[in-house]
Amino acid sequence: MPQRFPLSSAIFFLIVIGLGLYFAFAAVQGPSGILRRVQIEAETEELAQERDRLRAEASQMQNLTRRLSDEYLDLDLLDERARSVLGVIRGDEAVIR
Repeated sequence: MPQRFPLSSAIFFLIVIGLGLYFAFAAVQGPSGILRRVQIEAETEELAQERDRLRAEASQMQNLTRRLSDEYLDLDLLDERARSVLGVIRGDEAVIR
């Protein structure tokens, strides 16, 4: 005569399987899961690239500011900026667009 599992064993088995599936799903898709980690790493890389770009831009702006300061005045840069902002040229120049 085959032995039957009692109902409590079947319920326990289903609960264990359900918990296992829940924790497996949480490990992959949860707030601390593998997919979220990959997303955070991608965002971190993107933000690091933006940070580097902004640092280079700030460095360039500091250089231009220093070149236009009272202590160190670059006359060529001053001339270039004045022409660009004011939109003027000298009488002996030709503009090519």
